Amino acid sequence: MSLYALYPSLIRPLVFCLDPENAHSMTIKLGALLSHPPLVKLMGQKVASKPVEVMGLHFDNPLGLAAGMDKNGDAIDYLGALGFGHLELGTVTPRPQRGNPRPRMFRIPAARGLINRMGFNNNGVDYLVTKLQQRHFKGVVGVSIGKNEVTPLEKAADDYKICMKKVYNYCDYIAVNISCPNTKDLTALQEAAPLVKLIGSLKEEQSRLASENNKYVPLVVKIAPDLSDLQLDAICDACLSLKIDGLSCTNTTTSRDEIYGLPHASEWGGLSGEPLRQKSTLVLSKVHQRVKDKIPLIGIGGVNGVIAAREKMAAGAALVQLYSAFVYQGPQVIADIVDNL
Repeated sequence: MSLYALYPSLIRPLVFCLDPENAHSMTIKLGALLSHPPLVKLMGQKVASKPVEVMGLHFDNPLGLAAGMDKNGDAIDYLGALGFGHLELGTVTPRPQRGNPRPRMFRIPAARGLINRMGFNNNGVDYLVTKLQQRHFKGVVGVSIGKNEVTPLEKAADDYKICMKKVYNYCDYIAVNISCPNTKDLTALQEAAPLVKLIGSLKEEQSRLASENNKYVPLVVKIAPDLSDLQLDAICDACLSLKIDGLSCTNTTTSRDEIYGLPHASEWGGLSGEPLRQKSTLVLSKVHQRVKDKIPLIGIGGVNGVIAAREKMAAGAALVQLYSAFVYQGPQVIADIVDNL
């Protein structure tokens, strides 16, 4: 029996005795320690080879780690050794920022969900670049980029371009986070006019950087699950016309319908995990109907087992990502999904 198979019965009860954010910090610190050889080899796990080609990149398998788990790239090698086909780091901003006041992370055990209002807390893009330069993990690494909270919305493109330029040569794709509900007014960037202006500017920067570095790094846009059909139409039209390389469906939700009455349900922030599963898959399916196979899709939200992963892929996802399932089920869930896809 794998050590990780014991996580739900032996390790999780101990972890859940801690405040959620403290438990998260401890996990990343332990992952950073285990990223050093030979520990990383000892603590890694084998998964089946299920290669896919997406956005011109080779993935060992379709399952990735969603952004938010390792914001600063501290545990890249350990997390990569667990069997993920790709890791998405961040969200990172040009300058370090503390994020929102604590407490800002809450477990919903009865629903296998999480609420967070972290607010893009991170050590800044320069710190992440250092970690990217030091990594040994050979799998695909994406970086989720955002804007600093103090940056006015009309200047958001400047922050995104700063991050793009700094990570460009050290990652395989860049995800533009315009849908996190925990940074004031950020989701307004999903409206048609601001979106076209922002993405158009970033595509120009991508073209410039590709020419300058003789390397093309795909650009992915991450959208929210709480959009109307008209908003989805506008986003899909913009991404098709601007030739975006990928769409991530979806970020966390502000809806509380699925967890009404449960402890912490009234806390503000983004809800992830099992309660997000149906909503995110519906948005994924709608987006796929609109873009067909012209833009590859990444399915995120409630991926807690092989059935959920298959649902995302049946709805149009070329890749899937998880985060909350890692908290509730531990590393074993990675092998359980990949081996059975």
